[in-house]
Amino acid sequence: MILVLIVVVFLIGATLVVCGNKRWTANVKRLQEEIRVSSKPTLPGRYSAEELERLPEFVQRFFRVTLGETDSIVREVYIEHMGTFNLSEDGENWRPFESAQYVTPRRPGFVWDARINVLPLVNIYVCDAYVQGEGLLCAKALGLVPIMRRSGSAELAQGELMRFLAESLWYPTSLLPSQGIVWEGLDYNSARATLRDNGFSVSMTFVFDERGLVSSVIAADRYREIDGKQVPCEWQGRFWNYRRCGKMLVPFEGEASWILGKDIKPYWRGMIKKIEYRS
Repeated sequence: MILVLIVVVFLIGATLVVCGNKRWTANVKRLQEEIRVSSKPTLPGRYSAEELERLPEFVQRFFRVTLGETDSIVREVYIEHMGTFNLSEDGENWRPFESAQYVTPRRPGFVWDARINVLPLVNIYVCDAYVQGEGLLCAKALGLVPIMRRSGSAELAQGELMRFLAESLWYPTSLLPSQGIVWEGLDYNSARATLRDNGFSVSMTFVFDERGLVSSVIAADRYREIDGKQVPCEWQGRFWNYRRCGKMLVPFEGEASWILGKDIKPYWRGMIKKIEYRS
């Protein structure tokens, strides 16, 4: 009887995992299709060095180094990550994750589909997305049991659009002026990039190293939920291990952190396993 009970429990658990994964995957594909349908033609379709002439010199250098001989503007991106995610707001509870991300640089949109392992054979499914000007963040245990869902707020949409802008280093043609980015030099090694979509305007500071590559991006006012309220906080993304991917040079490792006063609170550390571009 005990053996039979164990088998029954196992079969029920396996069925729940399969059903949860199937339902979750269908919803993710629906979101991907929504941003694919809402994407705009990448005009111009070809990169020309002439559009860099009015940019600050170190921003021009960044494009020359990262784009190399690139002549096509990226239209779609598919990325696979692996790394660790801190599930604790105050402490250290780092858990391994794997994720897949689909991006349309113009119009800005992305769907991040992650599996965070919390127990043996138990994953939290997380979807973080910016779709047609709206933000979405939801999590379910095994893809079935709701843990958290947020959508529809201006604060969330702003934060997701900021994420898109920061991660544009993985698809750097989207940072070109012709693709809607406005650049403003700040000092000898940093510049402000501004992106607008759906009535929102977000800006981030890009910091360049001695090679001309971006080492970090900083937002002064990305919203974070604190005690049930959305509070603007400083946020930072760091990037390193640049590698040639096709004709472009992109960072393969990174870290995302909240900066709360003098404390830096990392919550995401990851690396790229695979990246594909469509022009």
